[in-house]
Amino acid sequence: MIRVENLRKEFVLTKKLQKEYATKDKVALAVDNISFECKPGRIFSLLGPNGAGKTTTMRMLSTLFTPTSGTIEIAGIDAIANPNEARKKIGFLTGSTGLYQRLTANEIVKYFADLYGVKKEDYERRKEYLFDLLNMNDFQHKRIGKLSTGMKQKVSICRTMIHDPEVVVFDEPTSGLDVITSENIIKLIRDCKNQGKTVIFSSHIMSEVDLLCDDLAIIHKGKIIFNDTFANFKAGMQTENLTSEFIHLIHQNS
Repeated sequence: MIRVENLRKEFVLTKKLQKEYATKDKVALAVDNISFECKPGRIFSLLGPNGAGKTTTMRMLSTLFTPTSGTIEIAGIDAIANPNEARKKIGFLTGSTGLYQRLTANEIVKYFADLYGVKKEDYERRKEYLFDLLNMNDFQHKRIGKLSTGMKQKVSICRTMIHDPEVVVFDEPTSGLDVITSENIIKLIRDCKNQGKTVIFSSHIMSEVDLLCDDLAIIHKGKIIFNDTFANFKAGMQTENLTSEFIHLIHQNS
């Protein structure tokens, strides 16, 4: 379970940034008092245009950013008061891999398993499942610096999932990837749902949203402008497809 209430995030602007954005404001409001819930065994999608506050929200959920105000509960843990405990419950996958180039795929995954204190037998079982799912066995002993973008993203997925987290946060996980790798990630997200995990993901690809989404929130200019089931979103559509409806809602709230 993820429960967010009145979440707010402000960033202090340096003089350089004030000049760059032609503003005298000293604070930029990225997320403006948003609230929502993500339930176990359901896939919650957070959508929004660039700059809407989507990634900032994901990073607060993952304890990478500390909110200015509001509350975040992760699997029953106050993630603001106890971020280290919350991190044990979370897997966070972003399109930015940030992997150490000199280690092999196998070494990266083992390193993160050790960080989370995963038992040897659990590590072997999880590694076999993930490496088979993502077709990683052929390159597990290659250094990260020698891998393609898609291969690196697979390593990131394993790093994210090796400790079998209760809550999984996917921030545009298929961005820039080939069709086969994207399909593998979609299968993994479905497997997470079937295992009763709490899943939240963001994507710019509406076909992925249509395939995966149970519950939907749309964020624009830091505010939630839609928060309901995906079935209700589709039932209330005033345009011919999901992309047009998304754009319509954004324009209505601009």
